[in-house]
Amino acid sequence: MSDFLRPVVRPRRLRTTAAMRDLVAETTLRPSQLVLPAFVREGASEPIPIGSMPGVVQHTRDSLRKAATEAAEAGLRGIMLFGVPETKDAVGSGATDPDGILNVALADVAAEVGDALVVMSDLCLDEFTDHGHCGVLDAAGRVDNDATLERYAEMAVVQARAGAALVGPSGMMDGQVAVVRDALDEAGFTDTGILAYSAKYASAFYGPFREAVDSALQGDRRTYQQDGRRNAREGVREMLLDLEEGADIVMVKPALAYLDVLRQVADAAGELGVPVAAYNISGEYSMVEAAAANGWIDREAAILETLTSIRRAGADMILTYWATEAAGLLQR
Repeated sequence: MSDFLRPVVRPRRLRTTAAMRDLVAETTLRPSQLVLPAFVREGASEPIPIGSMPGVVQHTRDSLRKAATEAAEAGLRGIMLFGVPETKDAVGSGATDPDGILNVALADVAAEVGDALVVMSDLCLDEFTDHGHCGVLDAAGRVDNDATLERYAEMAVVQARAGAALVGPSGMMDGQVAVVRDALDEAGFTDTGILAYSAKYASAFYGPFREAVDSALQGDRRTYQQDGRRNAREGVREMLLDLEEGADIVMVKPALAYLDVLRQVADAAGELGVPVAAYNISGEYSMVEAAAANGWIDREAAILETLTSIRRAGADMILTYWATEAAGLLQR
């Protein structure tokens, strides 16, 4: 007999075939767990490609309706809309104009897909302000938290009236969820939910998004978004505050560079039975697309690996620009 000690435990037995690997998989990734973020541009006559986000466009109202239908047919269950107005001003007037691009697009999509998709709206002023910040500025040029809350309350009601099933306050103003919840309830929209951007970090990975919404940002957002490199407990604290204020779903944004935060938020939210979302943001998308375009990685495999990692870290749902394509990959 050989002196070689043969392994008694052989984990490879559970990796022998695709069927075996599927049988013992710990993490699932399904189309119904994906949400498509989409941009719609006021006055556009045809979709406009976003240079830093290959494959993503600023939609026309017609092309957005088509994209929403395709998303529903692919098995997605959500779409998040962002508006790109033709004109901007200091207070983001277009955000609360019932005839503004985001609000008419919400009505378009809600009418097009009915209950096949959960129609979500980004509730923030940055796409609509001429200074690019997420709120109203005071005389010193700082974001005025409480004045901004008044604008968010107005936005919430207009978006709900237009057809949003979930509003997504994303500006990281203190007390934003409570103000939005109160405004919705007072206006009779008690069934309109809140997807709170609870742990939203100041990040270097937002660059392509700012092209997508024609951002006019002056300076940065570090006085209201969370510390983008050093704080994890803060994300959990913000999430718990949002739940106290009435959030229905909480979100971590970005996703990939913050998987540790996502896991902590998911663990804490899980104890309370609260769903957790994560936003696979523009810079994360563009990194993979750039590497794939150079032939450095297998693009489709990298897409699924990226999204599965976010699910494995604890996200119940993922906002991703690959949503419709990934749904097709999962059904092969």
